[in-house]
Amino acid sequence: MALIQTSLIWVAYAVAVAILLAIAGIFVYLYQTPRDRAASVTTICIITTTALLATVLLLPVDVALVSSTSLSSQGRKKDWATPNRVDNIVYTLKIVYYTLYSLDAVLCLLVIPFTYFWYEEYDEDAAEHGEQTVGQRLWGAFKYTIAFILFVVIIFLVGFFVPFAKKAKEDHMDLDYFKHLLQENHGERALTFSLGLLITLGTLIYVLYTGAGLALLPVALIKSAPSIAAPTLAANTASQLEQNRERQRQLEGRNEGREGGLDSRDRRELESLIREERTLIRRERLAAESSGEDRHWLIKAWIKIEAVFRPLKLLGGLLLLVIALLVFASMLITGIDKAKNSICKAHCGYILGYINIFQPINWVLVKSAKVFPIDYILFLLLVLFFFSASVVGIATVGIRFLWVTLFRIRKGHTSPQALLMATVLLTLIVLAINYSVTMIVAPQYATFGPQTFCDRSPRHPHEHPDCSNHHSAIKPCTELAENPIAKEVCTPSVNSTFLNRITINFPFFGVILFWAQFAFLGVYIIVFVTTLFRTPKLDQDQVDRDLEEDEEEGLLASTGRRFGATWQDITGRAKKNNYGAAGTDGEHS
Repeated sequence: MALIQTSLIWVAYAVAVAILLAIAGIFVYLYQTPRDRAASVTTICIITTTALLATVLLLPVDVALVSSTSLSSQGRKKDWATPNRVDNIVYTLKIVYYTLYSLDAVLCLLVIPFTYFWYEEYDEDAAEHGEQTVGQRLWGAFKYTIAFILFVVIIFLVGFFVPFAKKAKEDHMDLDYFKHLLQENHGERALTFSLGLLITLGTLIYVLYTGAGLALLPVALIKSAPSIAAPTLAANTASQLEQNRERQRQLEGRNEGREGGLDSRDRRELESLIREERTLIRRERLAAESSGEDRHWLIKAWIKIEAVFRPLKLLGGLLLLVIALLVFASMLITGIDKAKNSICKAHCGYILGYINIFQPINWVLVKSAKVFPIDYILFLLLVLFFFSASVVGIATVGIRFLWVTLFRIRKGHTSPQALLMATVLLTLIVLAINYSVTMIVAPQYATFGPQTFCDRSPRHPHEHPDCSNHHSAIKPCTELAENPIAKEVCTPSVNSTFLNRITINFPFFGVILFWAQFAFLGVYIIVFVTTLFRTPKLDQDQVDRDLEEDEEEGLLASTGRRFGATWQDITGRAKKNNYGAAGTDGEHS
């Protein structure tokens, strides 16, 4: 029975990874520009995105496996859950976690930089004339990657030799939970330090991009809807363009042979027509791209699906807004709880012994964890929400150095270099999301899940404690539970142990990570209040951001003709008005 349960948990994880692979593929394929696609860049971005999401989504598996060893209704270990069996489960999880964390670090710090320089080293003209070989390209990419290799070696050596946090060791070695966290070898300490550094760097990016994206995503869905369907816009534009050019021909024909050329009035009109022509050409290209003309069949299918579900954007946006506010409230509650009730404050990264204030998301996940895979589905949706918010934040803010925009992330217009840079940012952000979800959003769930212990002593030495008729004696497992039965029954998740090990052995990481969560909430509030009074400009609403700025007055959100525009986008047919020309309700060309 135990083997079947464990196998089902791992099968659920395998299915989730397969779903993540499909999501990563769609994400990369939709955002990269079709005119400048590179197989190496596409492959590395898909693999990296899948690996980092798989790392975060290992947490529900972790919680389910350690929780499967106990009977929560009776507050004791199951009969088959001997110490050796539990240790084997924890050891297997450690191997998977260390493998995924190491893979994420290698992909972020070595593989992606090498791929970036490999792409940059390609010279099309030289390759066509046989002047550039694969070996030359490999060496060119490798010599620029040497700096990143040295960086990895340096941070690993620093982590190998950096001393433990003496203050935490002196003050809290009497607690078994802290003894467990402080017992590690030099190799584990080096990996702990390296990932702690990456998580801290990722948290600084997470504060800016994910904090903004969490506020922008729901409001964007609520406010964004096309006022004119793409087929109608294309038909209107074609008609207006033809009239414009006909008028230009009339002006040019009327002034043929006239000395001095056009008079001042005709010259001003012609200049105005030429400017209008450029605008109409841009609008025509926008309509063609928005309707999926000359695009891959997957892009066309995605555009049709977007059109079908466009009326549901409002409801979806309202639902995501409620979830975002719930996440905000949960994070704020945990932050206040940790700041006030942490047993060792900054000396151990604000580890919280137990939940003192009711926290809604944590409560929902703990209750749902009693029936796997309900908690897995909820956790998957929560992680994808954070990931989508991060993508929206990067697409909105852009990849910047101070005030200078280096790259823009736009759907269907993202260059390979920008895609690789965005993947690096997402890798660091997802590592930060892993900390935030585990330590702030759902700390009790992420540490012990639904595990409980019986706070009653057995009547005989080798007898299980009896809590069958004393529900008040069943208590949730916590880090501070020093009851001998709790020590035997409560098994913390491997992920929470690893993250707590970072914060207690290197408290400066813990302090930055903890207080950065309040900065995240501050960014969310600022952007959320701003978006309530200003329509956000997101790549989800338009294919080309530059064209959106030029045509803002005709293409921004409105709800008056939402359903008509949606139906035309689905069918691909422009609506005709009473004049026989394509147009929207009440307008003609």
